[in-house]
Amino acid sequence: MITLALSKGRIFEETLPLLAAAGISVLEDPESSRKLILPTNQADVRVVLVRATDVPTYVEYGGADLGVAGRDVLIEHGGAGLYQPLDLRIAKCRMSVAVRDDFDYDNAVRQGSRLRVATKYTAIARQHFADKGVHVDLIKLYGSMELAPLTGLADAIVDLVSTGSTLKANRLVEVERIMDISSRLVVNQAALKLKRDQLKPLIDAIASAIPADPAA
Repeated sequence: MITLALSKGRIFEETLPLLAAAGISVLEDPESSRKLILPTNQADVRVVLVRATDVPTYVEYGGADLGVAGRDVLIEHGGAGLYQPLDLRIAKCRMSVAVRDDFDYDNAVRQGSRLRVATKYTAIARQHFADKGVHVDLIKLYGSMELAPLTGLADAIVDLVSTGSTLKANRLVEVERIMDISSRLVVNQAALKLKRDQLKPLIDAIASAIPADPAA
């Protein structure tokens, strides 16, 4: 049995065409089914639904043989123990610093001000500002990041940005792009050895279906 860990939402939807290239289709809709383990049209392949931040853990410790996780999750929560053979080029966005549109971020940085930064990506934010030599106090939040600068809780946020429309609607502006984000295929290293005959054709089929990189 091959077990694939996915999270609901955008990653799930954008992974489906890649699985189809390998002849795999998920038989139930995760949005309407109450099941956490979904069958596929292949009797020896199943999908487990987990939180996005839990995908690397399930794969690393053998709860799943492979999974799909965002680069942000792998950096923040640790992907060192995983084989990462493919950048799937799906669920694309970027990790950015944003502030209120009336906050002079560049001047604050030049003056060496200590900034309060709200984020759920504390490891990524800490590294980014350390590399810049900017002193920050990090405030861990789990949602509604945009509220932090609006209420005076923080000077800036570090968060994922896709279109930027949510920032604009809340009078925030993107002032720094930290990194581009996309989703990766991650594989349990022991499973790759023990189930190589099953996993390698699947990985190869997914690789052949990855969208072309427009920048290439």
